[in-house]
Amino acid sequence: MGGTMSDIVDPRREADPWARGARSVVALLPAHDEAHGITAAVRGVQQQSVPPDRVVVVCDNCTDDTAQVARRAGAEVLETVGNTDKKAGALNQALATLLPELAANDVVLVQDADSVLAPDFLQTALTRISAGADAVGGVFLAQRPTNLLEHFQANEYARYARELSRSGRVMVLTGTAAAVRAVALRDLAGARGRVLPGNRGDVYDRHALTEDNELTLALKSRGRQLVSPLACGVSTEVMPTPADLMRQRVRWYRGAIDNLRAYGWTPVTRRYWGQQAMLALGVVAMWLYVVMTALTLVTGTFSFHPMWAWVGLAFWLERMVTVRRSTRTGRLLAALFLPELVYEAFLQVAFVRALAQSLGRAEARWYHVAVPE
Repeated sequence: MGGTMSDIVDPRREADPWARGARSVVALLPAHDEAHGITAAVRGVQQQSVPPDRVVVVCDNCTDDTAQVARRAGAEVLETVGNTDKKAGALNQALATLLPELAANDVVLVQDADSVLAPDFLQTALTRISAGADAVGGVFLAQRPTNLLEHFQANEYARYARELSRSGRVMVLTGTAAAVRAVALRDLAGARGRVLPGNRGDVYDRHALTEDNELTLALKSRGRQLVSPLACGVSTEVMPTPADLMRQRVRWYRGAIDNLRAYGWTPVTRRYWGQQAMLALGVVAMWLYVVMTALTLVTGTFSFHPMWAWVGLAFWLERMVTVRRSTRTGRLLAALFLPELVYEAFLQVAFVRALAQSLGRAEARWYHVAVPE
């Protein structure tokens, strides 16, 4: 599904290659029962150093008063009609209405309703788009971690942000917040069902379990330039319970695997296939190490080797250095080492479950986490 070289878009041959600065910016906030946090999300957009021209909350099958709260916060409200395709379907309905009104070099900001932008997010994004980027993704950090599980996630997000800064490589144009040129979104709608997975006319693949990961593959497959500068920070809610976290991560892992199966092996996807292979190898290596260590302890053949002590020290230092910008509790958890190993084992269980579901083609599900006020 990656398309031929003739299907790859060359931005230099677009209708308006000279005027890449945004004429207008529309912020879309898809929301399903988000009354508790929609005001903070809307105000975070309105109070940008360079605010958008429009803020539109896309209320999708809401059973609470999200729409009323959003209107009181000053946002426009668009309510979906008959949507059964979750977030991707809600965004497709909104974009079907909005995209025809936008010029090629206008920008659409898509932001989760449980996330809040850093004050200079849009200013930084528009600067990077004017310099040649087609899409600018946020760098997400945990919002107000309160228990140990949330601090583990805060550490994980801090490490991901550090890796983005170090490598400059955008693996996922995060769904928490991303700004994309209108011309790039229209190009995806035209390519769906032809050289990209999905239904013709849809911007987002309605069948994708992780719509942001699939959008990333789609944009890269069309030759688009993606960046995620650290200045585009986004604080987002983390999962409060192990059950919520397990469901979220199974969906993330399953979605990534399913997306790759839809695209196949292409120059764009080979790095992503390698990432999945490394995850699988990590599962095997960790559990072999645990089993072999347990066997040596039981049989009395365990022996200390200085080399492994140095390896362990290097690994411990890496865990400490990579969470310097996390919370104080997060740094303590990294220093204790063992708690994070248990957390990693938990994530590996989620990966194995996701892999089994994908290979078995089990029905994919999307879970909504209800957060009390």
